[in-house]
Amino acid sequence: MRMTSRPFQTIVTIGLLTGLLALCAACATTPTKLTPTTPFAATPPTMTPKPLRVATYNTSLYDITDGGLIARLSAGDAKARKIAAVIQHQRPDILLLNEFDYDAAGAAADLFQRRYLEVAQGGQETIHYPYRYLAPVNTGVPSGMDLNNDGQLDGPDDAFGFGNHPGQYGMLVLSRFPIDEASARTFQRLLWKDLPGARRPVFPASGKSFYSDDQWSRLRLSSKSHWDVPIRTPQGIVHFLVSHPTPPVFDGPENRNGMRNADEVRLWAEYISPGDKPWLCDDQGRCGGLPPTENFVIAGDQNSDPADGDSIHAPILELLEHPRVLRYATPSSAGAALAAQTDAGANLKHKGAPEHDTGSFGSRVGNLRLDYVLPSVGLSVITSGVFWPVPGEAGAEWIDASDHHMVWVDLVP
Repeated sequence: MRMTSRPFQTIVTIGLLTGLLALCAACATTPTKLTPTTPFAATPPTMTPKPLRVATYNTSLYDITDGGLIARLSAGDAKARKIAAVIQHQRPDILLLNEFDYDAAGAAADLFQRRYLEVAQGGQETIHYPYRYLAPVNTGVPSGMDLNNDGQLDGPDDAFGFGNHPGQYGMLVLSRFPIDEASARTFQRLLWKDLPGARRPVFPASGKSFYSDDQWSRLRLSSKSHWDVPIRTPQGIVHFLVSHPTPPVFDGPENRNGMRNADEVRLWAEYISPGDKPWLCDDQGRCGGLPPTENFVIAGDQNSDPADGDSIHAPILELLEHPRVLRYATPSSAGAALAAQTDAGANLKHKGAPEHDTGSFGSRVGNLRLDYVLPSVGLSVITSGVFWPVPGEAGAEWIDASDHHMVWVDLVP
């Protein structure tokens, strides 16, 4: 028999196969334990947090009579349907409503939620807010003093905040996330005189104080209230700092409303600034400002434009430039820019960028930036805007329900 020899590579191949089969058999009986440093360990994907949309909206949902808003919402209110349509369209997670009449039972808030927000408006999807915050305000609360010097004690201008009945022009916070009501702070009864450097109105011709010493000792600073509402969001606790300072008009040469507006705006700058503040006591008796580690969003109709209008501009500029307030591109809209051209009048003399306006007030006053959403450093803005569509765009038919427009920002940590 003739014998042939196998090539060397064949012998090597057989040897390798035999070794691999033995290794596989060992693997089948002795599992390999993976450690965090093993190259095969799975790496969790990076999750982008869902933006948190925070908004403010002066709804003009008030009535001159006590209980009037409840009656209107019960009967069906066309203006309220338009306001609800804007909210459904924009879908904020956290929302401040200015000029929403307060009642202690929350009846108006219940009606607005059930009959307007939870009913589709203008082809929009319904929206539900499981959490809300409302509290008393100074508007319409009798002071027992003649605050406008007309010889009467019971007029709307004699209340702690201008109003025909308690709760008129109130505030309402709506939230998709839980509100820590036990930690919420209200500053309804904080005295104006206690603010450091308070602007006491005087007659410019004589230098005499507009308010008597007794009146000045009892006047409250906030025309409605200032609230710190902590909300437990997926991004952590966010303090929703909300207010609605008085308009800086409807007064005389003493400029009492202009000075009050300035100091109401300035209160938030004091609240977020460092240092001991034993004078800054809330209605529950807790004193001091917001700790420097806390995230916040300041929101509301501040009734103060940084460049135009009748307000004292310094306080709103101070707030915008505060070290704890995030710098980001000013919310804007094409509708505001077009309206400034169309309305003309005072707009032609305004210094501010018209696309930043948030409300329209006729040709004599013009359009102004009055509504703000100001996040703290520590948060990031993805996008922002003012809901002011141009004619023909979706929602243009809703915006005549109020002379203000919703301002919103999308936030991530």
